Amino acid sequence: MLDAVSDVSQPETQPQPLPELARETTAERPWPVRLLSAKIRDYVAKMSLVWVEGQVVEHTYRPRAGMQFVTLRDTDAEASLPVHMLTRVFDGLHHKPEVGDHVVVQAKPEFWVKTGRMSMRATAVRQVGVGELLARIDQLRRVLAAEGLFDDDRKRPLPFLPAVVGLVCGRESKAEHDVVVNARARWPQVRFEIREVAVQGVDAVREVSAALADLDARPEVEVIVLARGGGSVEDLLPFSNEALVRAAAACTTPLVSAIGHETDAPLVDLVADLRASTPTDAAKCIVPDVAEERLRLDQARRRMRGAVAARVEREQHGLDALRSRPALAHPQTTVDVREREIAQHVRHARHCLDAALLRAAGQVDRLEAQVRALSPLSTLARGYAVVQRADGGVLLSSDDVATGDAVRVRLARGALEAAVTGRTPAPAPHA
Repeated sequence: MLDAVSDVSQPETQPQPLPELARETTAERPWPVRLLSAKIRDYVAKMSLVWVEGQVVEHTYRPRAGMQFVTLRDTDAEASLPVHMLTRVFDGLHHKPEVGDHVVVQAKPEFWVKTGRMSMRATAVRQVGVGELLARIDQLRRVLAAEGLFDDDRKRPLPFLPAVVGLVCGRESKAEHDVVVNARARWPQVRFEIREVAVQGVDAVREVSAALADLDARPEVEVIVLARGGGSVEDLLPFSNEALVRAAAACTTPLVSAIGHETDAPLVDLVADLRASTPTDAAKCIVPDVAEERLRLDQARRRMRGAVAARVEREQHGLDALRSRPALAHPQTTVDVREREIAQHVRHARHCLDAALLRAAGQVDRLEAQVRALSPLSTLARGYAVVQRADGGVLLSSDDVATGDAVRVRLARGALEAAVTGRTPAPAPHA
């Protein structure tokens, strides 16, 4: 009875309904895993068919299995996606995809509730043809050229004699052998920093880019060689990948590209500082030939010796010609000529001086005769005398003195002191 009463007094608790939306969940009212998985499945199921492009990186064909599983990876990023399809769909493909192929898949996303994984259910698969790949490479080439990555002014000269060469190549590849052996045959002292990486396939872009960045960061590396042997267009696709081309363009160390054969032209060749036709040609470009350089040094020495000897001989001939001239062979000749010229000038000067003195003496004699002719002494010498008063004045008339005045009589030789004793007046002029 008590139990019955107890059952009546405490009714059974009803479970609360689950939240309808994710934002309504709480720590007290969570979604169970099965509900979340179901909602993700329903949401993914609403997505429509989509075309996806990628490279096949994993596939193992199981003929007896009902499904075939393929893994696609983006060539420019570390992103992969699982794809499954019915075996009959796979067997019906005209070209069955293999690892390394570039394909385009039409698929619809599916979410597996039990495992919590999402996969793409493929309904059609198409292989990307070589023509389409080349067209995409050509489009990328035009884009990078417009950015100036291929311009000549970006090209850096290679060092003449690098001490350390960085080499990016395949693992145990023929390209590595060609570069190292030929370079050391030309210059045995050259050292290599070698990075062996994948040079084809899905990991090539990532590993080659990382190797370039590693070698570029080493200050002792003076030049980097990117080498790979020949191959198909698909094998060389990583070297036309945009990410790898930009990684090569970002190198501050001079870069030599030696990809494939001479007819191959991946985009990394255009961005490199020097394009070598083959790995062997790259070895010839990065280091000089020691034998050839020694031959050039010997030739240069011979040319310099010949030039110096010719210059000395030419200068010696010039000196000999100068020494053979009369001025240097008999230097006193010039002095003798000058001495004769000076003596001639002295004689001429003396002759002119004598002539001038003679003419002057004649003029003096003539002037002396003229002066003597005009001198009063000449008149006195003929018997005339000059009578002067006591004051020195010359008497011109008898009227100028009186009887008894003292006068002085000057003769041609000497003078007389006299007194006037009488005067005779001057006769009257005629009418």
